[in-house]
Formats: sequence, structure tokens, C-alpha cells
Amino acid sequence: MVNQPVPAPLLSVVVPVHGVEAYLHQCLDSVRVDVPAGAEGAVEIVAVDDASPDRCGELLRAYAATHPGVRTVHLSSNVGLGLARNAGLEVATGDYVWFVDSDDWLPPGTVPAVLDRLRAHRPDVLMVDHLRVHEDGRREIDASSPLLRGVPDVVRLADQPRLLRVQHTAWNKVVRREFMDELELRFHPGWYEDIPFSHPLLIGAERISVLDRVCYLYRQGRQGAITSTRSGRHFDAFDQYDRLLAWVRQRYPDERLHAELFGLMVNHMLVVVGNDDRLHPHLRRAFFRRVAEQYRRHLPSAGYPRPGGVAGLKHQLVGRDSYLAYSALRRAHRLAGRLRYPAAGSDVAGQPDAPVDTVPQSDALAGRGTP
Repeated sequence: MVNQPVPAPLLSVVVPVHGVEAYLHQCLDSVRVDVPAGAEGAVEIVAVDDASPDRCGELLRAYAATHPGVRTVHLSSNVGLGLARNAGLEVATGDYVWFVDSDDWLPPGTVPAVLDRLRAHRPDVLMVDHLRVHEDGRREIDASSPLLRGVPDVVRLADQPRLLRVQHTAWNKVVRREFMDELELRFHPGWYEDIPFSHPLLIGAERISVLDRVCYLYRQGRQGAITSTRSGRHFDAFDQYDRLLAWVRQRYPDERLHAELFGLMVNHMLVVVGNDDRLHPHLRRAFFRRVAEQYRRHLPSAGYPRPGGVAGLKHQLVGRDSYLAYSALRRAHRLAGRLRYPAAGSDVAGQPDAPVDTVPQSDALAGRGTP
């Protein structure tokens, strides 16, 4: 009797793991339990122990021993989120890869919906919606989620350019593995590793599908998460944007695309520099100076659609490298924000602090301005 080869799974879920002992089972179970009966071979989980300092490595070994379809990779030293994802990708065998962070989880019904859409559309990239889940259980719609509404069937970025402004994370995209290889995309070391990975996926894709349902629950406020950690490593964002823009200039030298990405970059950096949870006050001036330097180096020759109002004023101050004026504006609007929103902090615009990567931006690729 000839043994028939086992078909490759349709989907590999790559889960980098570090210091998340309390959340690990919830994450893995949310994927495994959701696989439809009879379709177990369609999904594999590749969990990467990034030299976790807690019991995660031990928990992963026990989990894989009792749950078929779960594979583990154990790294001898901590390499960080991006390189741990690369390690999982090297052993993944699925046609598609989904990078799911180990402190987050999937709501019921997600895996069947994703599998159905992958089979129906065979996209290069499948985009999914998410909710932010706070420690008190409150669930919050992301500011960029409305950009996913009403996208028909399979599109290219040129058809729906607003998709470039959806939160640029790896975990809200399911990606065809061979497509990643065609674009020569892997994660780079350092924080903000999604910047030079997520945008190129959409830019290079011939087939983008949007699954307009909540498929991911993004945990907020976890101790140790970079979005709530004051550190000089937030400066890593500058190198990541340099990589992104160099990749785009080399492979897709389009001035409108450059202008759109430039506006996204400045907006993102302004959110980071104004966020007390990320930068200690003594680092703020130096970070602003780096933003101004980045502005001068990457400013498109034909300019870019600068926003109006306070947001546009912030862009102007960056362009002029006017930190003292920016600092005064920030203090004034944070004071105004506290008067208007006494229960929450406020950003430079006097509104509640916006999470990074979610500042809504308009469609420069379609000829409209970018805030």
C-alpha cells in the first residue's frame, strides 16, 4: 500500500511567545478550538518560544504534546518579536500565514470565516478587523476600522487606496506565503517591526480581500507591552521607516505613494512623541529632533498633502524643527483637553490620546488631503 502524501495546511498561525504565561492558553485555545470539525488538517499552529523568562517554554511543550497540529520552536536566546516571527515562518508549511501575538486572541467563529474567505478569494493579503480590549473588559472599535467597510470582493490598493491607512500591523493581515517570498519580505529586528512589513504587503498585492468582521481581540495595557513602556527603543521607529521608504523607492517609485507614506510617517511620529506612556519627558526633545531630521530627509520633492488645523500646524513645526513652539502647543492643548475631558489625558490636539497607528488619514492616492 502506497502512503499518500499529507496535504499542506491552508493556514499556518505563527505565534511568537515571550513573557505571556498568563495569556498563552487563551491565545492558543482560541485558534485550535475554533477549527471546524473535519478541517483539522487545514490549520497548523507554530508557536515560537523566544527564550521566554517565565514558564512559557514548558507550557508550549506540554500543549504541543497533547494537541495535534501544534508545532513549537524554542530559541536559545531572545531575539525580539520580529525575528521570532521569522523563525516561525521558516518552519510554517501553510499556503497562508497569520501572525497572532500571544497576548491576544481570536473571537469564536474567526477561523472558519477566515478559511472560507481564503478558499473563495485566494488573495495575496486578507485584511481583518479587530477590537481593542481593555483590562476592565471594555471593547473599543479602532479608529481605522471604518476604512474596511464596503470593500467589494478582491481589489488592488489602487482601487481602494484608503486601505493603506488601516492600522499597519502584521496581525490584521493573513498573507500568502509565496507572495511574501516574491516581495522578499521578512521582519527586521527592533521595535516597530511592522512598519516595513505591513505597508509593502498592500502595495505589492494584486489581490486584496477584506473580511469585514472582528477577527482579532487586541489586548490593551498589558505590563511589558511596548505601547505602554517608556523606553529609548521607541527611536527604533526611525530605522524602520527608513527601511520602508527605501523599499518603496526601489520597487515602487511613485511620487503619490511616497507622499502618502510620508504623511503617514509624520502623523505616526507625532503620536509617539506626544505619548507619555512611550517617551520619558527627557527624551521628548531628542525624539522631536529626529522627527524633524526624518522630515527633511524624506520630504517628497513635489510636497505632500499636509492637513489643516492643529494637525497641520504640528506638521509645520516639525518641518521647521521648532521644538519650543511644539512643546508650548502641546502643553496648551493638553491643558484644554483636561478641562474638556477630566477623566482622561489628551494629546496635542486636545482630544483623548489616540493609540499609535490609528490616526485616521485621508486619501492622497485618490487626490484628497492627508491629515
